[in-house]
Amino acid sequence: MVIRVFIASSSGFVAIKKKQQDVVRFLEANKIEFEEVDITMSEEQRQWMYKNVPPEKKPAQGNPLPPQIFNGDRYCGDYDSFFESKESNTVFSFLGLKPRLTSNAEP
Repeated sequence: MVIRVFIASSSGFVAIKKKQQDVVRFLEANKIEFEEVDITMSEEQRQWMYKNVPPEKKPAQGNPLPPQIFNGDRYCGDYDSFFESKESNTVFSFLGLKPRLTSNAEP
């Protein structure tokens, strides 16, 4: 399974752009393999994202806003959930990935 981050490359909202960049930069910095899916370029992908965000995560009005994060077809969460997992150091479980072993060996 690959981590998929649904983004909107042509969003006019600075806050959305910053959130998207935060997720992408974190994944890149931690060498977590992922794929960006630009919902502004594909109506099919946009509809898939809207359909697969669980009802309890959808806003009361309108559609869910990017970034939305999936592991394959499994919904992981939105930016707020990602941020909470980052703050509590549980990103790997949030993404449905096995935690990486860290080496404690002295050089």
